[in-house]
Formats: sequence, C-alpha cells, structure tokens
Amino acid sequence: MHNNILLVGCGDMAVAYAKVLSDLRAPFDVIGRGEVSCASFASRTGVVPLAGGVERAAADGHVAHDAAIIAAPIDQLAAITRQLIAAGVRRILVEKPAGLNPAEIAESARLAAEHHAAVFIAYNRRFYASTRKAREMLAADGGVTSFYFEFTEWAHEIRKLPLPPAVKKEWFLANSSHVCDLAFFLGGLPKVLTAHVQGSLDWHPSGAQFAGCGVSRTGALFSYHSNWESAGRWGVELCTAKRRLYLRPLETLQEQLRGELALKPVTFDDRLDKEFKPGLHAQTRAFLQHPEGDDGLLALDDHARIVSRFYRQVAPGYVPSAHD
Repeated sequence: MHNNILLVGCGDMAVAYAKVLSDLRAPFDVIGRGEVSCASFASRTGVVPLAGGVERAAADGHVAHDAAIIAAPIDQLAAITRQLIAAGVRRILVEKPAGLNPAEIAESARLAAEHHAAVFIAYNRRFYASTRKAREMLAADGGVTSFYFEFTEWAHEIRKLPLPPAVKKEWFLANSSHVCDLAFFLGGLPKVLTAHVQGSLDWHPSGAQFAGCGVSRTGALFSYHSNWESAGRWGVELCTAKRRLYLRPLETLQEQLRGELALKPVTFDDRLDKEFKPGLHAQTRAFLQHPEGDDGLLALDDHARIVSRFYRQVAPGYVPSAHD
C-alpha cells in the first residue's frame, strides 16, 4: 500500500467515497475487516481492499498515508480514529458523529491534539448544493434573524434496522445530529439554549419528544421540535429581513418572500449531488484541497465541545444501568 489516501471501510458509505475519490483522480488504498465485506467492496468498485482491520494493517506496516477517510460502522469510528492517529496519520476525515458518546469523542480529540493531527467530522449536509445556495442568499440578505429545525425520526422504521442496540440508544447523536449541525452551521451555534425532553422508546429510552429554543451567537432566535412517536420529517427553516428559506427535504431549497404566501423553488446547480451521494463530492474535495480545513469542515475539537455543551441538552444520551 503506497497511495497518499487511505479509505477505511467497505460498506455503502465507503463505496460512495470510492466513487468520489475515483472521479477526483485521487489515488487511494482501502482497508476493511472481514473477507466477505472486502470481496463485496471489490466487486462494486474494482478496488481490492486489505482485510483484517486497521490495527493489523498498522502492525504490518501498511498504514503510511498522508490522509485517511473513515467510513466504518458508527461503533468503530472512535477506535479507528485513534488507531490511525497512533499509526502516524495526521489528516483524517471521519464519518459523523466520530464516536458513540461524548466521552469517546472527547478522548479522540485529546489524542488528536496531543499528536497534532487535523481531524474533521464528515457532516456532508453542510456541503449540499442547497446548503451552499442558502448560505449565499442568507449573506446577501444580511444574515439570519431567526431559524427553526425539526429532526423527527421514524421510530417504527429505525426499530427494524439491523444495528447494535448501543447505536440505536444514541440515535440522536448517531443520526439526528445531522439536522442540528446543519441548522447551527447556517444560523449560528447557541449562546443560550433551553431544552425539554420527554417520553421514551424501547430502543431509545432517554427520550421520544424533544423541543427547545434559544439565541445563537449571531443573535438569531431559534427553536426546534421533534416527535419520534408521531409524523414528521427533517427540515430547517431560516428567516432573514427579506425572506424565509425552507430546506425540506434538505436537498431542496424554497423561498417565501416577505409579504407573500407562495413558496417558490430556488434553482441551483446540483448535478454533483445527483451523480454522487449528496454533498460527498464537495466535502471530499474540501478535505483534500484544504489541509487545515475550510469553513465547511468541522474540526474534531469543536465537535467535541458542541456535543458536550449542546447536543447533550437537546437529547440526553443513554446512561447504562448495572444490568447492561
């Protein structure tokens, strides 16, 4: 293995990254774990991974890369991040949320700082074409004055997913944080946050309904709502002095002008989001072209603080009992 980029993982997300890296003509090597998943990846991409996992590959001297992209299962993200840092990789893009809980994420951030590694979190919705267009319009209007977001999950469908219970119990962090990250990316991180949680699900005992409000660091008022036992979908709405922008679904953008009722679609160039997994092409390009990160890439240390300070208020994590 000798290419500059290491891709870790052999699942659907890794295949999506492989497609982007190939289009960018960025040579890469792949490390997987099991023989079956590696064979599946090879048949889908034409690239043959090294099986056995990162720890074994590092011990055998196969990890000597300038940068790495981690697209492994959620419950393996933190361990792989630390293994790569220990192996000498100094630039890493890791799939959200980089760990199962704040403690895992904070430990990875500590290790990254200790080894002067630049680690970024892959919240690809920051790089949607719809997001980029919304940022342009918000800036032209003078900024966000208020915003609202919803991260309702379809509990009846998630219950069926073949995922480890530990991942489902942290589903807000593992999945719903996509919406919170996008909303705060566009509207500003909280300066003041008041959060309320109630109810429970058999697979997510720490909460089922979520509501809250606050003031962002830019001075914008915000609120959110999510009911995992009712109907709904992900969405972000942003108000300016001139209009209200709707990202619902997040890949699309509509506007409602002040003084009007009609919602009008906003046009933008989303060809790459249709050819590749949405946001992934622009995100990967930003990671490869900006060693110190750009304004769309979330640094691991910032992510660790956001998770600890804000996300644990929005949706308290699962606290294992003595019987777990």
